[in-house]
Amino acid sequence: MRYLAESFFFGALRRGRSVEQFLGPCGSGVRPGVRYAEVRPTKTSYVVYLHAVEDIGSENFLDVGEFPPFDLDDEAGVFGWLLGTAEDPLAALVTAEQRTGAERGRWVNEDVVQDEYGDFVRAGRPSDASPDGHLWPAVPDAL
Repeated sequence: MRYLAESFFFGALRRGRSVEQFLGPCGSGVRPGVRYAEVRPTKTSYVVYLHAVEDIGSENFLDVGEFPPFDLDDEAGVFGWLLGTAEDPLAALVTAEQRTGAERGRWVNEDVVQDEYGDFVRAGRPSDASPDGHLWPAVPDAL
């Protein structure tokens, strides 16, 4: 099973591992991009990031972490936009859901977002829903 049950989501964070969620396409047909959310543990808190990167991948290049930021002029875009910090993983999860439209049952372990992106590429980069039929969440355009 690719998606983390809530207990595994919290367990990964407590073990010091990030969790991620592929949020689908952004940009335009002329300049395509993709977005994904990340909850990352630190020594004292949990931070929530939104990443927007250029969609330069292919079936042979799926590492979204290596894609250039979508907005090269925005310094925050290079490392992702910090959306919030929380003292516990549940508060971080809620922040991620509220700020990115992430869905509770669609989180994956760190680096598995690449598999999600691969499914997206193989399905022809659908603009309205993931390859398994989930509608892409609406992410605020201001980010």
